[in-house]
Amino acid sequence: MNSKKTLIFTATYNEKENISKLLDLIISLKLETDIYIIDDNSPDKTYETLKNYSEKYFFIKYKVRPNKLGLDTAHKEGYQFAKINRYQNFISMDADLSHDPNELKNFISLLEQYPFVIGSRYIEGGKNNMSGFRFFLSFFGNLLIKKVLKLPYTEFTTSYRGFNIKKLKNFDLNIVHSKGYSFFMETIFRIHKSNFKIKEIPIIFENRVKGKSKIPKIETLRTLKNIFLLFFKK
Repeated sequence: MNSKKTLIFTATYNEKENISKLLDLIISLKLETDIYIIDDNSPDKTYETLKNYSEKYFFIKYKVRPNKLGLDTAHKEGYQFAKINRYQNFISMDADLSHDPNELKNFISLLEQYPFVIGSRYIEGGKNNMSGFRFFLSFFGNLLIKKVLKLPYTEFTTSYRGFNIKKLKNFDLNIVHSKGYSFFMETIFRIHKSNFKIKEIPIIFENRVKGKSKIPKIETLRTLKNIFLLFFKK
């Protein structure tokens, strides 16, 4: 068994302005966890920063893929890395500082009890600091998923989530076929369908300060399509 039970994961693409601060914040928490980052050969050379941190801190590992292969495939690779290296917990989060690293302690604690924990912006105590059309899409998109798929949760699309790999037994992210950001929604659907208990905890989601959002405009249409594909699979 790995001496460190928890692997914290994030995927990067042009996050050079944010990744140093995120890593510094996680390191300052002294959590005794490992950190794994997958970078899709960022044009801004995010991987140079990752290389510097991995040389300085033995518990930080990274991989650079040849090109932009997608967020869903990065998370699948990260989860597989955790399984192969026998971590008990896998916690994923955004690299753009929209997720507060201080919540990691709460995730780790709750993963002792629950197989899956997700940070929710839409339960009591949670907050989504997006603005304008992005907030509208997020709020009503999550509500639509809840209603159409008849799932008892409030949050389906944030990547701030924790998996207790041991408790999830034979669950594998490779059974999730949706691409892009729909991947996060289908993961909840699959875990629920497999009768694993899901624990929602409140988080405050911050708008990124530096860099640009990487959500393509077509993603909204893709998500709508995937909601109804999952509905018919039910």
